[in-house]
Amino acid sequence: MSRSEDSGQIAPHPAQDSTAPGSARAKPGGAPACAVPGTADRGALSPSAMTLQQAARVLAAVGARYATVENIRRDIEAGAPVNADGTVNLVHYAAWLARESARGD
Repeated sequence: MSRSEDSGQIAPHPAQDSTAPGSARAKPGGAPACAVPGTADRGALSPSAMTLQQAARVLAAVGARYATVENIRRDIEAGAPVNADGTVNLVHYAAWLARESARGD
């Protein structure tokens, strides 16, 4: 936030104002700046219930080098948590990965 010189009130920083031109929160057409490639117009993603394809795309988009559907499927076969409907909770999956790497597997 920055202080507006003329009114004395605090105004939102341009990057925090989703209506500001060039805002980091929205792109033309309504897609958020952090949208995962291949997910436009498919509704919001829920990190608590992602398909294997969605999880692989999100993980790859944030820099995971080995994030593929096949690798996630192998992790599930090795004991990674999965929801009853077959979707993946990314927080639980990330915690499982951290535990596994700490064990040295």
